[in-house]
This record gives sequence, structure tokens and C-alpha cells, in this order.
Amino acid sequence: MTQNFINQEVADFNVNAYQNGDLKQVTKQDILGKWSVFFFYPADFTFVCPTELGDLADHYAEFQNANTEIYSVSEDSEFVHKAWAEATDTIAKIQYPMLADPAGKLARFFNVLDEEAGQAYRAVFIVDPEGKIQSYTINNMGIGRNAEEVLRTLEAAQFVAEHGDQVCPANWHPGEETITPSLDLVGKL
Repeated sequence: MTQNFINQEVADFNVNAYQNGDLKQVTKQDILGKWSVFFFYPADFTFVCPTELGDLADHYAEFQNANTEIYSVSEDSEFVHKAWAEATDTIAKIQYPMLADPAGKLARFFNVLDEEAGQAYRAVFIVDPEGKIQSYTINNMGIGRNAEEVLRTLEAAQFVAEHGDQVCPANWHPGEETITPSLDLVGKL
């Protein structure tokens, strides 16, 4: 049975991470007070994963401008993340934290762990400043994602959180028209 994560609060966690040449810990407390994107991927030193993580790195300033931290997550250790960054130019440019989840605690909480493979599916969870999930997508291992769509979805979630009486139509971007649901609009769109 499929689990619905919308408005579910992220469980307490404490994981090791690699970021900008340093090892550190990241906890639930670190995600509170700002928006977060948890970006699960199967494994370091693979093929689709560096294209996705590099795409996120190229858009990192835009996420930061939206008061959002990106947390990439795989079942690799923080030491493997470090080795990958030292070995690969694409990964070396990453400035966001790369979370280590070798015990699968985060992947199990978010229900994205392929137990047989020991890897996480490609999943994106957008979490609000209160630690509640507002959006998520889960892809199979071979289906890469697009940072611009993650950013667009994040910005729509932020807009709806701020303007609860309005909703964002398909392909909405900041500054474009939104919709204020009303009985007058039924059957008119």
C-alpha cells in the first residue's frame, strides 16, 4: 500500500554528512526554520546520479535565495562522498550537504529504500520550515530528475504556504498568475 507523506512531520534524525571538504552532522533541528529539499539517489560513483547532483549544484544559488537547503542523500558513507568529490569535477562543485545514510534510517523513514539493492530510489521531498512534507516524487532507479522542476515545485509550495487562498496552476512560475478557487470558476477553466 502506498504511503501518503503530505503534511507528515519528518522524524528526528542525526546523520553524518560531507560538505565543502568537511565532515559534519545534520539533525532534524538543522532543517527547522527554513525550507529543505531531501534529494535521494541510489549511489555515489554511478552514472545518472552525478548528472542530477551537478544539475542541483548549478541551481544551488537559486535554492539558497528561496531560503532552502538541499540535502542529497544516499546509502554511502560521508567518506565515500568525500572520495567522490575529490575524484570527480562534477561532484567537487557541490556546496550543499551530502548526507550519509548507510544504515538506511532516512531512506526507511521516507519509504524509498530498495532493501534488496541496499539503495534509495530517486526521490525528492520538499519540507517546510516546520519540518512537514509539502511535496514528494519518487522515481525508479534509471529515471533522472530536473533541478528546475524541483525549484519550480518548491516555489509553488512556498507561494501556497504564504497565500493559502490561492493555488498555482500547471507550469506556474513566480510572478505569474495564480488561481483563487471559487464557485464562479467551476467549469470555466
